[in-house]
Amino acid sequence: MKTALITGVTGQDGSYLAELLLEKGYRVHGIKRRASSFNTQRIDHLYRDQHENNVNFKLHYGDLTDATNLIRIIQEIQPDEIYNLGAMSHVKVSFDSPEYVANVDGLGTLRILEAVRILGLEKKTRIYQASTSELYGGLEENKNEKGFYDENSPFYPRSPYGVAKIYGFWITKNYREAYDIFACNGILFNHESPRRGETFVTRKITMATAAIALGKQDCLYLGNLNSQRDWGHAKDYVEAMWRILQQDVAEDYVIATGVTTYIRDFVRFAFAEVGITLRFEGTEEQEVGIIDSIDVQKYEKALNPNVEQRTTINDQPKIGKVVVRVDPQYYRPTEVDLLIGDPTKSKTQLGWVPQYDLAGLVKEMVASDLELMKKL
Repeated sequence: MKTALITGVTGQDGSYLAELLLEKGYRVHGIKRRASSFNTQRIDHLYRDQHENNVNFKLHYGDLTDATNLIRIIQEIQPDEIYNLGAMSHVKVSFDSPEYVANVDGLGTLRILEAVRILGLEKKTRIYQASTSELYGGLEENKNEKGFYDENSPFYPRSPYGVAKIYGFWITKNYREAYDIFACNGILFNHESPRRGETFVTRKITMATAAIALGKQDCLYLGNLNSQRDWGHAKDYVEAMWRILQQDVAEDYVIATGVTTYIRDFVRFAFAEVGITLRFEGTEEQEVGIIDSIDVQKYEKALNPNVEQRTTINDQPKIGKVVVRVDPQYYRPTEVDLLIGDPTKSKTQLGWVPQYDLAGLVKEMVASDLELMKKL
């Protein structure tokens, strides 16, 4: 039985990865930070009383800023695989906490690598480092001949988060070459799910769509609607993480769908799931999203999927109502307008094929947030 250690196990990716590894017969250990309130809702369904027999999922208190703690945990567990998913991963917030993000996302990666080296586990433990498409910075001239970012595209990060992750990328590569550690970077483009944090733009959109449809919110406020992202499903992306560490040779891989979408269109797709068609008027800070039409049958079915219990919603939004506005406070000091990845290497070498498309992702997220909002 293989043993895996996951940092950031309480996050979106960590929870899906823990599920995947447990299904594959792993013994899974996760590191969580100590907090005064529980933040384990994404993994509560995996947790079992440690007094039971054959419990293969265990949590440890730890932090990527605490080297001695990491060394102790790794020494105790002796993992076959480490997935370093822990990070301060919100790009906008990284501008407000640049020193913290450097310590966690940059030096935290070094602490994991050093722990493996100090403990003499170079030949036993394989390391996956969660890298990011924010390394590229969205510069047009850095794309390949097909118009995508791939493993050979130059980096130009445009946020403290991206800069910190660049250190994590290169120190992983350096330890691979200097100490012959099986350490790999997965350069993951945006990946979402119903478990995405509520402050990330896709989840903010699907939660607001549900709340507006239920008459619990008047308007959704967003930043740059012209940004384009390559969005996939986190379930698909954690499968790629696992495949990266099963290869014979340690390499770095871009994980992406190869399809890019405007944030404005993601908003359209989300509202369409509840039968609402939007039209957008104006430009830049004056742009607004207005309800153009409502498919009443689809609207009522989305809000009450159980036909026998279906009732008419009295607070149905009205045609002509403004439900999306731009708020400049959500602009980033340096914006990345377009990110799109080339998954050719991951598909050919890893045999990785995404199971979700964007439509399926949006449908799942909106349905989940409708159920959530009904309980609030």
